[in-house]
Amino acid sequence: MEQSLSAVACAVTAYVSTPNGPRLPLPAELRYGVLDPYAVRLSLISPVQPPVTWVFARELLTEGTMRPTGSGDVLVVPGDGHHSRSLRVILRNSTGTALIDLEAARVALFLQQTFALVPVGTESNHLDLDGVIHALTGRTH
Repeated sequence: MEQSLSAVACAVTAYVSTPNGPRLPLPAELRYGVLDPYAVRLSLISPVQPPVTWVFARELLTEGTMRPTGSGDVLVVPGDGHHSRSLRVILRNSTGTALIDLEAARVALFLQQTFALVPVGTESNHLDLDGVIHALTGRTH
C-alpha cells in the first residue's frame, strides 16, 4: 500500500468472473486522491490490454463493506458463505456484468487510509470549485 500526503494506492488481486463463468485472478489497484475526495478508482490490469478503471463513490465502497449497497452500474456486497473474507463489487454496463471479488481486509485498510487523508464530512474542503468552473468555461485563473 502506498500513501502520500495527497493519495492512497493499494495493489490487490481481483478475482474476476461473469455470472456463469470461472473466477480468474487479475492484478488490480484501488486508488484515492484528495483532488477527487468523493471518489475511489478500481483499475483492473490485464496483461494484454490497457487497464480498465471504474470510478465510484468512496461512500458506496464503505457502505458495501457492511451491507449490500448501490444501484445502477456499481453494486458492492460484503462476502458471505465460502467468500466471507471477500468483498464483491458488481460492475454492469451495456456489454455485460463483471463480478469482482477483493480481499475485504485489504479494502478496509485502504479505506482507513483514505479517511486519514480526508475524514468523512470534510470532502468539500478539498474541492477547487473555482478551478472547475474556470476549466469548464475555458477561462484561466
